[in-house]
Amino acid sequence: MGAIGYYLFFAVNWTITLLPLRVLYIFSDFLFALLYYFPGYRKKVVRKNLKNAFPEKSDEEICKIEKGFYHHLADLFVEILKLRNLPNDEQLIRYTVSNTQIFDKFRSEKRDVIGVLGHYNNWEWPTLLGQHVNYLTIVIYKPLKNKYFNRFMNEQRSKDGLKLAPTSMIIKDIINYRNHKINTFSVFIADQTPPGLETDHWTTFLNQDTPFFKGAGKIAAKYDMPVVFMNVQKIKRGHYNMDFEVLFEHTSGIEEKDIIETYVRKLEDQIKENPEFWLWSHRRWKHKRPQPDA
Repeated sequence: MGAIGYYLFFAVNWTITLLPLRVLYIFSDFLFALLYYFPGYRKKVVRKNLKNAFPEKSDEEICKIEKGFYHHLADLFVEILKLRNLPNDEQLIRYTVSNTQIFDKFRSEKRDVIGVLGHYNNWEWPTLLGQHVNYLTIVIYKPLKNKYFNRFMNEQRSKDGLKLAPTSMIIKDIINYRNHKINTFSVFIADQTPPGLETDHWTTFLNQDTPFFKGAGKIAAKYDMPVVFMNVQKIKRGHYNMDFEVLFEHTSGIEEKDIIETYVRKLEDQIKENPEFWLWSHRRWKHKRPQPDA
C-alpha cells in the first residue's frame, strides 16, 4: 500500500474509531464471520498450529479453541484500531495493572529492568505502562515492512510517552540512558519469530521445536537486570489486567539460555490455560531446528 492508500485508511479509521467500543464490537462480530467463514483468514495455518500444539485434544476441542481464537482476533483488530481514539481515563478502566510494587525495590537500587511477554490477549493497549511502573519504559519492536503502517503503529504505541526501539538499537539506547542516569524498563514481546539461525535459542514449545531470540536474556545477564513476566489476562470483553511476576531478581552469572527458557515455560503455561487468546495465525514454526554436523 502506498501513501494515498495509507492516508485514506488513516482518515477512515480515525472517523470510525470515534465510535464507542460497544458499537465497534458489533463490527467485530461481523468481522469474525469474515475471518472464520467467508472467506476465512489463515485457517489452514491456525488449524495446523493447534493440532501440532495439542495432539491430545479431539477435533471438537480444537474447533472450539479455533473459534474462540477468531472471536478474540476480531476483537483485537477493533481494539488496536480504537487505541488512537481511546481516552486515557477509559483506558485506565479497561486495562488495569497489578503488583507494580515489585518495581519499588528495583527503583530504590537504581536498576534497569527487563520485561517479557507474548502475543497473548491484548499487548498493544498498555501505552500508559510507564506511568504505572514509574520507569522510562522502552518497547522493543520489529519494524514492519510497510513503512506507512510501521509509522501508524509506532505513533499509537508512543502516544502516551512510551519510547520505542528497534531490536538493533536497544543496547545502544539502554547505555545512553544509563549514561544520563535514567533507569529503564525494557519490554520484549519475546515470542516473535527469529531468523531460525544456530545462534537462536531452540527449545520445545507447545510440543514443537521452536526458536526464540536470545536478546532479552543476553542483555539481562550482561547488566544484571531483573527479569519480569508480564501476565496479561482477559477479564471480559474489552477489559484486561496485566500482572507482574519477578522471574529473576539477579541475572549476573545466569546463562542467557536459562533466562529465556524460564520465560518460555511461563508463556507456555499461560497459553495452555486459555489457548484461544494467543496469536495462532502467526507462522511461528516456519523454521526447522538446525541439525549438528555429522
